[in-house]
Amino acid sequence: MKVAFIGLGNMGGPMAINLVKAGFNTSVFDLSAQAVVDVVEHGASTGNSAKEIVSDADVIVSMLPAGKHVEGLFIGDDGLISHIKTGALVIDSSTIDVATVRKVATALEAHGIAFIDAPVSGGVGGATAGTLSFMVGGSAESFERAKPLLDVMGKNLFHAGGHGAGQVAKVCNNMLLSVLMVGTSEALQLGIANGLDPKVLSEIMSKSSGSNWTLDVYNPCPNVMEDVPSSNDYQGGFMVDLMAKDLGLAMDTAIASQSSAPMGALARNLYAMHAASGQGGKDFSSIFNLFNKQD
Repeated sequence: MKVAFIGLGNMGGPMAINLVKAGFNTSVFDLSAQAVVDVVEHGASTGNSAKEIVSDADVIVSMLPAGKHVEGLFIGDDGLISHIKTGALVIDSSTIDVATVRKVATALEAHGIAFIDAPVSGGVGGATAGTLSFMVGGSAESFERAKPLLDVMGKNLFHAGGHGAGQVAKVCNNMLLSVLMVGTSEALQLGIANGLDPKVLSEIMSKSSGSNWTLDVYNPCPNVMEDVPSSNDYQGGFMVDLMAKDLGLAMDTAIASQSSAPMGALARNLYAMHAASGQGGKDFSSIFNLFNKQD
């Protein structure tokens, strides 16, 4: 099986390396020459363009920043759609809007090219360790075809439904994650403002009904846990800018289905405000600082 991987950023690079390590014949491309070199050093091949590496690929994996990039790459002017062979499978792991997913899927499948949306959860650490969660939208047949690759890059594979279902699952998950992070930060800062030790308070809540993933695994208060971004000046992890983007997608999804999401809307506004204050490059747990009591 020949695999072409396009988009070698913080997530895509480690994902591609895991495919190489597993023995897949993998060719890679990115606009960053250094990103390509980093993966080629692990045994991947490359080409002069995305068109070149997809021409004989059985599977194409893409990990790009936004819907406009995915649409442009595959079905834009001189897009890859005319260079991918009939019968190939496209796995797009970008986090993008549902409308773009369905537009790209329809166009590709009209040309005999299978497509699934397969956004991920698990961050850079999960991408590196090969323990990502994949939320997949597309046909059951395409999901089965993708499994050998997804099994190498991830630990938990979910077939959420038809095209776009993976993206809906992803934004629902991240909306809940953001609400939990905001609530956990609020509670910890309230305790600190009233003289409590955040380590003691974290343990109390972790063993009580307030227990949740952001508190127990990814604590936002510095020096409560080791090896989390909050104890490293909020470096690494999942950036505020990316959380704000995903919450924007969640709100678009809510509007499209006329769903009520007041907590998600509030979290989106808080993260947008946090990003606008110059914190966009920090880990999303840095929202903790937004609730810091000012004397």
